[in-house]
Amino acid sequence: MLFNSQVFIVFFLPAVLGLYYALSARRAARQTLVILASLGFYAWWDVRFVPLLAGLTVANWLIARWFGAARHRWIPILGVVLNLAALALFKYADFFRGTVFDLLGDSWHPWDLILPLGISFFVFQKISYLIDLRRGDRHIYSFLDFCMFVTFFPQLIAGPLVRHNEIIPQFDADPRRPAMWENLSRGFILFLIGVTKKVALADTLAMLADPLFHQALLAPLSAAQAWTAAAAYTLQIYFDFSGYSDMALGLALMFGFQLPFNFDAPYRARSVRDFWRRWHMTLSRFLRDYLYVPLGGNRGSSSRQAVNVIATMLLGGLWHGANWTFVAWGGLHGVALAVNHVWEKRGLRLPAAVAWLLTLLFVVVCWVLFRSPDFTHAGQILSSMVGLHGAGTLSLDRESVSALVIGALVATLGPTSQEAALRWLRPQTWLALPAGVLLAYLLLLIGGRLPNVFIYFQF
Repeated sequence: MLFNSQVFIVFFLPAVLGLYYALSARRAARQTLVILASLGFYAWWDVRFVPLLAGLTVANWLIARWFGAARHRWIPILGVVLNLAALALFKYADFFRGTVFDLLGDSWHPWDLILPLGISFFVFQKISYLIDLRRGDRHIYSFLDFCMFVTFFPQLIAGPLVRHNEIIPQFDADPRRPAMWENLSRGFILFLIGVTKKVALADTLAMLADPLFHQALLAPLSAAQAWTAAAAYTLQIYFDFSGYSDMALGLALMFGFQLPFNFDAPYRARSVRDFWRRWHMTLSRFLRDYLYVPLGGNRGSSSRQAVNVIATMLLGGLWHGANWTFVAWGGLHGVALAVNHVWEKRGLRLPAAVAWLLTLLFVVVCWVLFRSPDFTHAGQILSSMVGLHGAGTLSLDRESVSALVIGALVATLGPTSQEAALRWLRPQTWLALPAGVLLAYLLLLIGGRLPNVFIYFQF
């Protein structure tokens, strides 16, 4: 079920939250409740997803216990290989097979294996834990702790990518501690901000971006249409994914847990390097700690550093999806990061406004490649953006214009969600009424539209 669905907000969340606090005095009972609720949440999408999640969870826990007893350094590597094999089979098998057959000019039939929702997220979680064990971490967790770490529904499907040592130690805390009411109120506000981002902004922008991207498959767009499509998607993907992250952080806080922040106003970045410090921050640090640094990181010559960062971002692009457009998107960001590194190393600087504008233009152009199903489609839109198919005009309805303007202002000038919920909006009685009215409005808005899944669910 979607976080931004009536069934989740009205039924699932209140029931699970109420039972959790009712069982708060018994740690094993409340953890079992969360694990079962999380599996039910996941099975709501498709019960066929559950065996892989459950099987990998048990297998990784057993591998960790085995390593804890034997201390052979190859044991965690065995677990990493197991996780990567599952990811390769379910997410990339048809992609690589298709690439090979296409190069050979042979016909082929895809296996069409079911792709479990959020497989990249929960596989990466397990990989990071196993690598930490091999690097010397001594934490071998109980079965309930490990299962709750992996399956905890707020972050199960689309992150943030939470590390074991960031959340498992919090399981000891009494949910009914003095901070309970503040956690509930701040968590609810953060969740509400996320729902607003998703429903009022991202989904409205999708109704503008999706038809234009689809139209580009049929006929060339004008420059006005192409730039509108690119701008709408740039804002849509930000509010869609940051909205999900806000909801995840808010839900976790309502249960008494703090998850790491995932976004910090990325469209204010003044360099590509700064962008990746602000965008999907938990993925950025995963790529840094488990790919870039092991490849050599900043050690060695500038050319070697460039190879390391480009290789890291190519794999990061592939992580996003089984399509060469994602690989190319990652590669472009890798090249930009390498250039950015050399630029900064030489002490070169641009005026702040110019640096911001160039960074944003680069990000917008790359999002076109990210959104397009193939290079031909991306090329059509990019050629339209440079005016090869005429300037054209575009008439937008009031709702679309409002979403574009408000979205642009919030993304570039407004406070971050965590600033608003955790620093500015202190728990006050008077906030209950406007928050309740906003939630009621969003529930009505949700009921009047077809459900729109989160973009990052495909990853």
